[in-house]
Amino acid sequence: MPGLPTVDLASLRSRHPQHFQRMDGRRRATIATAAGMVALLVFALAQLGFFDGRLIDGMGRLAGMVAMMLPPLPRDMSQVRLLSSALLETVAISLLGTLGAALLAFPLAFLAARNITAQRIVRFLSRRSLDTIRSVDILVWALIWVNVVGLGPFAGALAIMTADIGTFGKLFSEAIEAADRRPVEGIVSTGGGRLLGVRFGIIPEVFPVLASQVLYFFESNTRSASIIGIVGAGGIGLHLAEAIRTLELQQTSFIILMILITVAIIDFVSSRLRFAVIGRRGGAA
Repeated sequence: MPGLPTVDLASLRSRHPQHFQRMDGRRRATIATAAGMVALLVFALAQLGFFDGRLIDGMGRLAGMVAMMLPPLPRDMSQVRLLSSALLETVAISLLGTLGAALLAFPLAFLAARNITAQRIVRFLSRRSLDTIRSVDILVWALIWVNVVGLGPFAGALAIMTADIGTFGKLFSEAIEAADRRPVEGIVSTGGGRLLGVRFGIIPEVFPVLASQVLYFFESNTRSASIIGIVGAGGIGLHLAEAIRTLELQQTSFIILMILITVAIIDFVSSRLRFAVIGRRGGAA
């Protein structure tokens, strides 16, 4: 067509040969790997029963259950007071478990950090211990502690504390390893010891990150505390399980709504606290 510029393919090939070359072995391997993963996914879904019609049939029953759950209503006002008390107990379990885990994991994180602990055997044992604790699910810890200390919120707080020690230890140690070494080197070069370097060089830098992680896990553990109550670890989970078991679906939706509102409030408050901590840190810097 007149007016259109001509394209010099030879010049383009010479300047960008990678876009004109035929498919090489690496590209074929990438495509084959992606196709194999998709085939494996389809095979796994078929083995688990995703294509036999049960999911479509179940969606109709799910819609019926949702219709019966509306509107969310408790039985009476005494039930509201009982559920509110149980919900406060759930929040207390989450708070105590999260703070306890953070306090216990803080020194363990220094033992597992490469830039703090020079002894490889100490670092190895610390990391493997944290891995072992983290590999056990919180519901399993709840079952263990219920059998050790009995039913109630104490077992729930211990379950959250134990499960989070491994996770906090890993996250804290990674934050410590990623800290800038220059403040520590500056403190040591002026005559300060290594402990002073850690105290004034590393901890102030990583503290906003650690505080943000603790606040996030407090929000997440509120949901977890609602679940572990089902096995007798205190909180509102026992009432939720009983409502589901007796098919009191309106009461079930009311309990779920209470949990959702509580988690939303905690999320709002923790977000403000995270921004406050990071803001103060940025202003001080």
